[in-house]
Amino acid sequence: MEIILREDVEKVGSRGSVVKVADGYARNYLLPKRLAVPATEANKKIVAQEREAYLRREAKAKDDAAQLGQMMENVVLTFHQKVGENNQLFGSVTAKDIADALEAQKYHIERRKIELDAPIRTLGEHQVNLRLHRDVTIPIKVVVEPEA
Repeated sequence: MEIILREDVEKVGSRGSVVKVADGYARNYLLPKRLAVPATEANKKIVAQEREAYLRREAKAKDDAAQLGQMMENVVLTFHQKVGENNQLFGSVTAKDIADALEAQKYHIERRKIELDAPIRTLGEHQVNLRLHRDVTIPIKVVVEPEA
């Protein structure tokens, strides 16, 4: 069966592409979940319009993320944490802490957009990446200092 994908489907194709799949897969999965539509001339026109609108929205989101990235270029976050012997931290700096500190500086960044493999558990300067968009990632500096 020939269908037009309305969303990206892994191992099948990308949004707007015309693909040939098994009849059962199309009837039982792709069509009911509205991931695809049958490949008719009318549907091809509709999907082409949807794709253009999607690309415009995506381009605008990317531009907005790039502008935000330029504004946040020199952001430095400083955290004061309790320290024990040998400069060992009591606790850690997490993505939530970073998101809260950015919020205090009037930057609203979701916690899941902060790329932090593991919580920061050492003193000093650390570089943390913010994924503002699929194609826009910026580094920010996080400084962890001992509490006075």
